[in-house]
Amino acid sequence: MDKMKENINYMQISLPNYSYVLNLEKNFIYWDTVTPMNNHLPYCFVYCAIYVILVFSGKYYLSDKPKFDLRRWLTLWSFMLATFSVLGFLRMGSEMYHILSNYGFYYSVCVPNFLTQDSVAAFWTFLFTMSKLLELGDTAFIVLRKQPLIFLHWYHHITVLLYTWYSYAETSATGRWFTTMNFFVHSWMYCYYGLKAMRFNPPKWIAIMITTLQLIQMIVGCVIVFAAYYYLQNNECNVTRYNMKLSMLMYLSYFILFARFFQRAYLSKKSENKAKRAYVNETSRDDKMK
Repeated sequence: MDKMKENINYMQISLPNYSYVLNLEKNFIYWDTVTPMNNHLPYCFVYCAIYVILVFSGKYYLSDKPKFDLRRWLTLWSFMLATFSVLGFLRMGSEMYHILSNYGFYYSVCVPNFLTQDSVAAFWTFLFTMSKLLELGDTAFIVLRKQPLIFLHWYHHITVLLYTWYSYAETSATGRWFTTMNFFVHSWMYCYYGLKAMRFNPPKWIAIMITTLQLIQMIVGCVIVFAAYYYLQNNECNVTRYNMKLSMLMYLSYFILFARFFQRAYLSKKSENKAKRAYVNETSRDDKMK
């Protein structure tokens, strides 16, 4: 661990000028969380297994029972996650802008100072990682309200949780991009679902915009992985090749699934209504980084 710290902290980078820093943010030390997160990683597979069992056994159990409404709880849940995402994006977006404008693209992809030197960004990245456990609760509303559950939804939740937890513990520099993008997309997405839960009817273009943002997120994710691989051939880049393979596989699979969803929901008249119902009522509340 000490050797890893030395290798990563070899270059000191100035920090963003945050207008206000909470004590929780100021006192957060990334390195204090690495060992516990590493030790806890195997349990994430257990959580995912329990999640799948509960989801599909719950669907089976409720198959001949009336659905729950839960509209008020869904509204509260959606706006709670929307608020968290907006705050997270404001913090991570400020850090990203500072790095890009002062140090350039290479630093944003390959130098994990947002974890090792910036306690504010590290704090929000830690919360982001933990939130992937909380977001498994999205599926509870789908199951209890007896809404359609598509593969994209639960596959996304499982893979994002596992990858995010692993990357955080590994001090992956590309996490800066992945976290910031996910916060941004989720800010829009959870606000949209909060409004839908309140029985507002946002125009169709907003749903299309959110799905488009998700597709763009996957494309940018692939670009970041390619950039990290290129930089690793010529410079130091704090991302392992194994991590690159995982993230590329994850983003490509998400892009294919979201593109298929987009085609069915907005381009295919035959299945447009069915896909839109699945989207509106539950699915795309997955973000995606994820």
